[in-house]
Parts: sequence; C-alpha cells; structure tokens
Amino acid sequence: MQIDLKSMTRKELEKHLKDVKKALLSAQARDRREAQKAAEKAAAEFGFSLSDLSDGEKPARKSMKKWPKKPVKKSKPQFSNPSDPSQTWTGKGRQPNWYRTAVSEGTNPDDMRI
Repeated sequence: MQIDLKSMTRKELEKHLKDVKKALLSAQARDRREAQKAAEKAAAEFGFSLSDLSDGEKPARKSMKKWPKKPVKKSKPQFSNPSDPSQTWTGKGRQPNWYRTAVSEGTNPDDMRI
C-alpha cells in the first residue's frame, strides 16, 4: 500500500501522524505483552515465577571515585607598580592598567620586576 505524501494537505498528514503514533503505541504494548509471556515461560522452565526473580536484590551500582581536589598554588608576584608598591602582578593573565600605562610611557618592564 503506497501513500502519496506529497499530494496530501497538512491536515491529512497530521491525521496520518496521529494514526501512526497510536499504531506504534499499540505495537509497543503488544511486544511488551509477548516479552512478558516469554519471560514467564522461561522462568517457569526453571521452577520460578517472574515475581520471584524480580524481587531479588538489584546489583550495586559502581560509584564514581571522587578524587581529592589539589590545592591551588598562588603564583608569586613578578612585577610591582613603581609608584605604589602594594600593587603587584604575577605576569600571568591580563595586564593591569598600571603596568600597561607604565610600559606605554616608556618604562622598561625589567625595571618593574621584583
């Protein structure tokens, strides 16, 4: 049975989509019932009921090993502001404004090194 989807309107396509979704749900329920019956039959061959087998303990889940966090080492300051020695910079990351200003005014970066 071929269905020409290109010639259908949007409403007709939506109706077909609903019908397909219903058919999929019923097929899934049917497959679930068949699987249930097959499982019951297999359990009965060994003298168990399916509820006897499902009441057992579930296998323990493996837990993720938590690694201890390493302490973050602070870098030592490498440069200091000549006009205010309390302002320092490690030489990593973004350059501070005082450093950029001093370099643009002609100060040698090695002169600001601690």
